[in-house]
Amino acid sequence: MIHLKTPEEIEQIRSANLLVSATLAHLAAQLKPGISTLELDRMAETFIRDHGATPAFKGYKGFPATCCISVNEEVVHGIPMEDELQDGDLISIDTGVVLNGFVGDSAYTFAIGQIPEAHAQLLRVTKESLYKGIA
Repeated sequence: MIHLKTPEEIEQIRSANLLVSATLAHLAAQLKPGISTLELDRMAETFIRDHGATPAFKGYKGFPATCCISVNEEVVHGIPMEDELQDGDLISIDTGVVLNGFVGDSAYTFAIGQIPEAHAQLLRVTKESLYKGIA
């Protein structure tokens, strides 16, 4: 059975997703060579909790982190580690929140420093594909 959301529920979902977006933006401002994915994960958890929500992924089926973070060719849903980011890395960060009983979830891929043109092209084409799919 499909449960249609009320306008109020849709607004709660929107609020949760706006917090996810703000969390990703907060992390984006911290990205630089030398920072570890574990540090980023800790920052995300603090940011989410400071905004009255809880991390949606942490503890889900035993997942140990707030974010799924994958670097370069790593498969999605990577676990944050002490490994430090390097100039030229691509990093995908996926996170979710539970805010007032509603879940928001999103991912974004970022470039660390200078990346090869082939990687920049990949990011451009996939972003363009996303927007074409949405349209």
